[in-house]
Amino acid sequence: MNLKNIDSHFRFGDNWQSYAKIVDEDRIAEALKGLEKLIPADGLKAKQFLDIGCGSGLSMLAALRLGASNVKGVDIDQASVDTAHALLSHHAPGEQWQVEQASIFDLDPECFGLFDVVYSWGVLHHTGDMWSAISKAGALVKGNGVFIIALYHRTPSCNLWRIEKKFYAHTGKWQQWIIRCIYKAAFIAGLLSTGRNPFKYIPGYKGSRGMNWHHDVHDWLGGYPYESTTQSEIVPSLQNIGFEVVRIFQASTTRTGIFGAGCDEYVFRRK
Repeated sequence: MNLKNIDSHFRFGDNWQSYAKIVDEDRIAEALKGLEKLIPADGLKAKQFLDIGCGSGLSMLAALRLGASNVKGVDIDQASVDTAHALLSHHAPGEQWQVEQASIFDLDPECFGLFDVVYSWGVLHHTGDMWSAISKAGALVKGNGVFIIALYHRTPSCNLWRIEKKFYAHTGKWQQWIIRCIYKAAFIAGLLSTGRNPFKYIPGYKGSRGMNWHHDVHDWLGGYPYESTTQSEIVPSLQNIGFEVVRIFQASTTRTGIFGAGCDEYVFRRK
């Protein structure tokens, strides 16, 4: 297995293991809403669904609950694979799902197969070779199938964040804790300066696909490798390999990206 430069990657799996401990029916319900926003519920009925970079397994569970007949997940991080397996074993025993450790760069359509829906939320920009990863993922989509990806929205701060992420991903836990404290304090100050209440914003964060703010901060600060893109780049690129746009949801982020770059969500269909 060619786990491309895995030692240089941030350990997302450790963060997912921690997050999975707080997954409950409320968070599952929010994950369902997030997936239904991208593909209507009947669009998953009896479909084969692949989650590339499955993390906690929550999106796989959402796909099963929305009627997918067969769900497969892959992740480069064994801790993520173990977490997804545990979550699905608990919430979806007896259903048709499978999760394994694999790199997107090793998934050959002739051996691995094709899928009705290929989904990769916030993952391919962390591979170290985003454009090749997008091409490899797209090759796994059946004719008339759906390709769903979420990628970081490019901002003027992306180069600075790339430096920060590389440092954070390779430093010790105490240094990471200090950086998180600084970031959280600055973020909360930013909320207050715009009249928003952090005591409502942070608990309400699970409305974002069932996620948790504290885990997402750790994920954001350490998410290395790191690339970003724009709609004007990604849309023609996917059109050139046989896809058409179904819908796009632009990230809610500041123009400067000083607190981070949100993910633009893209839904394509293979012609």
